[in-house]
Amino acid sequence: MSKPEQQQVPVPASFAEAGAGQPVMQEIATSLDGRDITRGFLDPLQLQASSDQILQLRSNGDYEIYRQVLRDDQVKGVWSQRQLAITSKEWTVTPGGKTRKDQAAADFIREQVAQVGFDRVTGLMLFGVFYGFAVAEAMWGRDGRFVTLDEIKVRDRQRFGFDGAGRLRLKTFGQPNGELLPERKFWAFNTGADHDDEPYGLGLAHWLYWPVLFKRSGIKFWLIFLEKFGQPTAKGTYDSNATPAEKQRLLQALSAITTDSGIIVPQGMQIELMEAARSGSADYVALVDRMDRAIAKVVMGQVASSEGTPGRLGNDKLQGEVREDLIKADADLICESFNRSIVRWLVEWNFPGAALPSVYRKVSQDEDLGERATRDKTIFDMGFKPTLGYIQDNYGEGWQEKAPIAPPPPNPGQALLGAPSASFAESQAQPPTQMLPQAEKALAAPVGAWLDQVRTLVGQVQSLEELRTKLLDLYPAMSLDQYAAALAEADSAAHLAGRNAVKEEQR
Repeated sequence: MSKPEQQQVPVPASFAEAGAGQPVMQEIATSLDGRDITRGFLDPLQLQASSDQILQLRSNGDYEIYRQVLRDDQVKGVWSQRQLAITSKEWTVTPGGKTRKDQAAADFIREQVAQVGFDRVTGLMLFGVFYGFAVAEAMWGRDGRFVTLDEIKVRDRQRFGFDGAGRLRLKTFGQPNGELLPERKFWAFNTGADHDDEPYGLGLAHWLYWPVLFKRSGIKFWLIFLEKFGQPTAKGTYDSNATPAEKQRLLQALSAITTDSGIIVPQGMQIELMEAARSGSADYVALVDRMDRAIAKVVMGQVASSEGTPGRLGNDKLQGEVREDLIKADADLICESFNRSIVRWLVEWNFPGAALPSVYRKVSQDEDLGERATRDKTIFDMGFKPTLGYIQDNYGEGWQEKAPIAPPPPNPGQALLGAPSASFAESQAQPPTQMLPQAEKALAAPVGAWLDQVRTLVGQVQSLEELRTKLLDLYPAMSLDQYAAALAEADSAAHLAGRNAVKEEQR
C-alpha cells in the first residue's frame, strides 16, 4: 500500500524564487495577508481589536474597567511604589561614540531631556506597563539652528488604536477607525504580550482584575455580615387582608428603625427584632488578605516590600524596597523606546552621521567605597599596583602618587656579616669599620672548609639519595668553633659602631 502524498503548502511566488540557502528578505509570518489563523484578514484601514479577553468581554475594549482596578488601595499603593522606584533614580546621557560630533549630539540630547521634565514623563509613560501600551506626543520647536524638543505630552491611550498594518491611529468623532498620524511625531511602546503580533500589549491590570474583583465582593459580603451581627434584623408582620399601601408603610417603618430612635405603625401590624443565630466568624479577613498578597505579587514580584514584617526571615532588607530586577526592566523599557524614537529623530535631524547617544537611568547602587578599598588593598598585596587614573575614577579627584620612601641607613652589623653597602664599605670615618676585612677573612676560613668537604663528598657519591645520606653523616664532623669566634668578633664590631654613632650624634 503506497503512502499518501503529503500536501504541499502554497508559498507566494516572491518567496519561492529565493534559491536554496539564500536569505529571504521579505516578512513571511505577517498578519496583513489574511493567512494569520488567529485573526484572519486584517483591513489595513480598520482598527485592530485587542486580544485581551477581559478587556473585550467585560468592557468591549473600554479601558475604564482597568481604571477601576487602579482605585483599589492595595493596587494604588504597590503601583505607586513601583513608579517612584524608577523616577527616583538619576538619569544620564552617554555619547554613542568618541568623535566631537558624537559628544555634541549627547550634550544636545542632555539639554533637551532636562527641559521637558523627564521624571514626570517617565512616571506617566510607566502606566503603559499597567495598561499594556502608552502613547506620547512630541512637541517640536526651533531655536534658529536646531529642531528642539519643547514638551512631551502623554496622551490617553483610549484615544488611540492600531490598524491592520500596525500603524498608530487617532480615534475621532468623524473617523471612528482613526486618523493616520504623521511619522516621527508620536512616541509609543507596548509590553507584556507574549508575541509581537499584539500591538496593544498586555498590562498588569489584566492579571489584577480578578484579585481586585474578588476582594471587592468579599468586602461587600463582609459588610453585610457585620451588619447582621452588629444589629438585629427588623421583622414586620401584617394581616392577610393588608392593602399594598399598608404593606409599603410597614416596610418604611422597618427601614426607619436603622436611623430613627422611634417609629409609629398602624394598628394590627407587628414589628420585632431578629437576632442572628449564627455562631463563629466568617473568614472574610483571610480572603481580603489573600487578594492583597496576590496583588502585591503581581505588581512587585513579592510581598515583603509591601506587607513584610521587619526582623523576620530577612525582611529587613526588602522592607520598603522594590526588586532591583523590576526597576531595571521598567527603566530599560522606557529608556530604550525613548532612545529608538525621540532621541534618534533629534540626532538624525540635527547631527546627521553622529552615533546615537543613550539616555538611561542609574539603577544599580554605587559600590561601597570601604569594600572597594579593601578589595584594592588585597589586589595590591598580591603584587599589582593601581594606576593614578583608576584611583581618580573610583575615589574622585585630588589624588597624586606618593613620593618613594628613602631606604634606611645600613646596619653595620649586617655589613660585617657579608652584606655591606657601598657607602659603608667606602667610609673610613669610623674606626670599627676598619675591622671589616678582618671579620670577612675570619668568616671565610670555616665556610671554605665546609665547602671543600661537601665538594669532596659530591665527587664520591652516585645519586642524590646517597648524597643526602652522606651529608647527614658528615654534619656532626663540621666544626663550629672557628665560625662562632668570627661571629663574636663581628658582633663586637657592630656594638662598637653603634656606640660610636651615638657619640657622634651627641657631638
